[in-house]
Amino acid sequence: MQVQQLSQRYTVRRLTPADAEAVLALAAQNEIFYRYHPPLPTVQSITEDMTALPPGTTMQDKYFVGFFAGDCLVAVMDLILDYPQPGTALVGWLITDTAGQGRGRGSALMQECEAALAAQGCRKMRLAVDKGNPQSAAFWRKNGYAFTGQEFPNEHGAYLPMEKSLA
Repeated sequence: MQVQQLSQRYTVRRLTPADAEAVLALAAQNEIFYRYHPPLPTVQSITEDMTALPPGTTMQDKYFVGFFAGDCLVAVMDLILDYPQPGTALVGWLITDTAGQGRGRGSALMQECEAALAAQGCRKMRLAVDKGNPQSAAFWRKNGYAFTGQEFPNEHGAYLPMEKSLA
């Protein structure tokens, strides 16, 4: 996949460890997310996230990308293709700058990404929200995602998977 296809509005590129400080600055703005998803990020944890993979995937499946308005990083997405099954794209992380939140930036970005992925044969999007996080759940529901009914306990509560059909 060519990552620039994910957006007509923003410049999109894969992020590298050299971008970790910019990603950290963006992530640190999102206090509500980290209230439900501790601990607060560090440069080291961001760098580790850039290469973290779910079971059965490779770095060829992973796209840790930044969306830029000019030189300004406005959003980061961790995307795994064909996981947990072929034709499904997993959004492991989507974080936007707080200046764009509540103004449609994240929704518009997701619409562009979903259209690009559907054009490449992706049939379903999947993600998980932290149980109890009203901001994340409301955002994803507003964008057409539905809870699957599953719950995966973790050390801070649970992840609640959500999915959306692109077909």
